[in-house]
Amino acid sequence: MRMLSSEATAKIGEQVTLQGWVHARRDHGKIMFLDLRDRAGLIQLVSTKDLADARPEDVVEVVGLVKKRPYSMVNPKIATGTVEVEVTKITILSKAKELPFPIDTEGYEINEEIRSKYRYLDLRRPRMARNIRIRSKAVAYIRNFLLARDFVEIETPILTKTTPEGARDFLVPSRLQPGKFYALPQSPQQYKQLLMVAGFERYFQIARCFRDEDPRRDRAYGEFTQLDLEMSFVTQEDILRLTEDLFSSLVAQIFPEKHISQSPWPRLAHYDVMKKYGTDKPDLRKDKNDPNELAFSWTLDFPLFTEQSESDFFFGSGKAKFAPSHHMFTAPHPDDVGLLDTNPMKVRGLQHDLVLNGFEVGGGSIRIHQAEIQEKVFDLIGFTDAQKKDFSHMLTAFTYGVPPHGGIAPGIDRFMMTVLREPSIREVMACPTSASGATSVMDAPSSVASDQLKELGIAVLPQRKK
Repeated sequence: MRMLSSEATAKIGEQVTLQGWVHARRDHGKIMFLDLRDRAGLIQLVSTKDLADARPEDVVEVVGLVKKRPYSMVNPKIATGTVEVEVTKITILSKAKELPFPIDTEGYEINEEIRSKYRYLDLRRPRMARNIRIRSKAVAYIRNFLLARDFVEIETPILTKTTPEGARDFLVPSRLQPGKFYALPQSPQQYKQLLMVAGFERYFQIARCFRDEDPRRDRAYGEFTQLDLEMSFVTQEDILRLTEDLFSSLVAQIFPEKHISQSPWPRLAHYDVMKKYGTDKPDLRKDKNDPNELAFSWTLDFPLFTEQSESDFFFGSGKAKFAPSHHMFTAPHPDDVGLLDTNPMKVRGLQHDLVLNGFEVGGGSIRIHQAEIQEKVFDLIGFTDAQKKDFSHMLTAFTYGVPPHGGIAPGIDRFMMTVLREPSIREVMACPTSASGATSVMDAPSSVASDQLKELGIAVLPQRKK
């Protein structure tokens, strides 16, 4: 029966069967060493006999005797460094040809496009495997934390409706309704608010989100993952406290080597933080050379609106002066509601941004739950009647009794990038898109057969010369 490498330390003097990949081979005359890698880590194999043609990345089965290493030969860098396995039999289960790049380095020096093309090899890299496994543990902790507090995990549709929310949608043509399109969700924003109308009161999901935005090191192109969370009958204070409790306990449990520099987390008004730091996501670490310091903070009291610019083509008819600072569903501060009619630029929004070590790792707000205020905000950002109709489902739902509600959506990818001190968000994602927009391994996007386009009623126009 197969045994994992990590279990061998308790089997000194016993024969074991191991299976995995050859991580490295070292020949020293009459004695040969192999490092075997499985999901638990590495273990050293030793033999004075022929080790067949076992080469790096071959998949092998090994039968051998577990022996305690001499004190001078102990390797403290690996968990199994106190033992080695004397090989009695080795079988090659699958041969590997020479890899396109080394996987025994950190990998930062390798071209990203090549790493993306062979992502299944890149993920064998110990650093990458560790990142993905830690991410899995973090997500499991988040899920269990919320379920224990009476949250309901609900999946919302991936095929949804295109609405002007501030970023470009990915569109999916409908075969059954020719000429019409679905959109992939930029977030579950509208669905989670409708779930509050439905009476679930506490909802969450580990949500896939899709936005056709330019990539940067803390934002992947195309798709990303966020913890989407919404609650009814809450104040902004309730949301901040729950979030602090969640992430403080998450850090203590999953990242025990890390320490949070200040608790409760600092709460900074947008006007003040911009004046003092020149950014609404300041890095508040006391010692920026400390790799284990985590400085969480909140940025609050954002303006509800900013001045609309030509780049805000998703909003309004081109004549409006205002664009939403966060999104169009953010509630105005109750003390400022009257200013919607007299001085909208002075209205504060009940928005809260979660900041960690200089990165915005989450954002949320108390939502508008009155149809008349939602329509007023639509008017201020210049929505036409046709654009308002795109949200008729929400405005209709708001006429049937909707509780006050709000939430937050921390980015899983960005949080993991920050806490693991990775230089790019793609280092904590299993199969990210590259900076050029190409998906890992699959060579997407790609052209499709003319018959597929014909069935969908789509014609692709020749690309214009620039």
